[in-house]
Amino acid sequence: MNKQFDYIIVGAGSAGCVLANRLTESGENEVLLLETGGNDKNILIQMPTALSYPMNTEKFCWQFYSEPEPYLDNRKMHCPRGKVMGGSSSINGMVYVRGHARDYDQWEEDGVAGWSFKDCLPYFKRSESWQGGEDDYRGGSGPMATCGGNNMRLNPLYQAFIEAGHEAGYPKTDDYNGEQQEGFGAMHMTVDQGVRASASNAYINEAKKRSNLTIIQSVLVQKVLLKGKTAVGVEYKINNQIKTVNASKEVILSAGSVGSPQLLQLSGIGPVDVLKSAGVELHHELPGVGENLQDHLEVYFQYHCKKPITLNSKLNYFSMTLIGARWLLFKSGLGATNHFESCGFIRSRKGLEWPNIQYHFLPAAMRYDGKSSMDGHGYQVHAGVNKPASRGSIKINSPDPEAKPTILFNYLQSEQDRKDWRDCIRLTREILNQPALDDFRGDEANPGPEVNTDDEIDAWVRANVESAYHASCTCKMGSDKDPMAVVNNKGQVNGIDRLRVVDSSIFPTITNGNLNGPTIMAAEKIADVILGIQPLSSVNINVWIDPDWQNSQRQREVKRPLTSS
Repeated sequence: MNKQFDYIIVGAGSAGCVLANRLTESGENEVLLLETGGNDKNILIQMPTALSYPMNTEKFCWQFYSEPEPYLDNRKMHCPRGKVMGGSSSINGMVYVRGHARDYDQWEEDGVAGWSFKDCLPYFKRSESWQGGEDDYRGGSGPMATCGGNNMRLNPLYQAFIEAGHEAGYPKTDDYNGEQQEGFGAMHMTVDQGVRASASNAYINEAKKRSNLTIIQSVLVQKVLLKGKTAVGVEYKINNQIKTVNASKEVILSAGSVGSPQLLQLSGIGPVDVLKSAGVELHHELPGVGENLQDHLEVYFQYHCKKPITLNSKLNYFSMTLIGARWLLFKSGLGATNHFESCGFIRSRKGLEWPNIQYHFLPAAMRYDGKSSMDGHGYQVHAGVNKPASRGSIKINSPDPEAKPTILFNYLQSEQDRKDWRDCIRLTREILNQPALDDFRGDEANPGPEVNTDDEIDAWVRANVESAYHASCTCKMGSDKDPMAVVNNKGQVNGIDRLRVVDSSIFPTITNGNLNGPTIMAAEKIADVILGIQPLSSVNINVWIDPDWQNSQRQREVKRPLTSS
């Protein structure tokens, strides 16, 4: 390629799309965006209710699997990553969760200067257009539309779940992305007038009209080209031909939590033993590349429903055709939502300052592939422990860029994680057995009443837990005193000039919630750094923390204790 570029961005996912937009806004920079996947203009991507389909295809998704997980009965866990314009934001569940304010304060406390919540909030606001308009916490005019789907209007189970959480002794929250995350309330999603608000739709649709943005799809980047300790370009494969392209200012890796550490290692940047074992020449030792892997796990509790009001009646061909037709014509109805319209965030034990358990409620009993999991009507809540102590790794095992890396999460390696999961199962069952759900609740189908003791819970979790698809933290930000830090607080790769990583791999620790929102925020923030723009002014604002968190797990006594259910 003869054209000269200032910046090369590898990966058109949640971060790469943001960067491509912001770096071309002024018209001063020539930017090349490279993406392995193809076009995202497909009904299965754009229609929110079809969310289970894209992540289960080879066309739109890297179908990674972990190694046998030693603490999960040696199960190989599915790890899909987006391979399409928009990356994982084009195949995800569209749930919008910023995380808790203390997640970001913790980053700064651990040595990542400038990443406290007061510094991040302005960038969350800049990225967002919230259905309720701008306030102190929410953005009203950003590229990324967020809303409540059908705002719980189409099914009484949504509100019943919120009331059940309240009866169990937990607070309600008007906006978990605002002042108070902890509690039960409406859930938000990245949907824009009934259409998936992917990073591609939000940031690239406008940016691709600019003459200074070049997008090349269906390419596989092989490695970063280095001249000494300076990144000068990338090597990529297209139509079975190997080509190179140079960047006069920077190469930016936004290939995701699997792709970015993989590319660094393929380029000879990473742990000595990993590169030697894979047969890759060492150019720069960085022991943290591919380490610190974190993810969220989840299970679903399923109950039969005594009333014929759930989405299980809509999973037949005829109903889905009608839903699809309404969506095509009007972008409304059941096709215009991900169906996760109520949720909860709680603490599993006293002494935790902020929540570590997340709930997504769904008025249907379904499998991960979107098919019904029972005869008749049912509902479920996805429950997960969000602040794991266990850590895994991603390692290349060959110099071949087309070879999939070795992924090992080490899920539930930590005894604290196993204890938190026992608490999670018991607390969830207690919530779902509150009076607010009496009119709807039939038999517990999953886990089932036979799962009670610690050993029974441990065995059931090992056999049934699934990834929430939030792999992250494999190129962590850290201070210059942290030997495992891969990048500094500006996303710059330690020891390599003109090379940056910007995606969820740079998170030091995983946030308390879904990762799309935080990834977009991080890209917005670092875009200003790259452009030399004065950062948005930090905002000191109130964040609700239970005043009795040190002594109590919840605010008040549960209405119906688990023992009497």
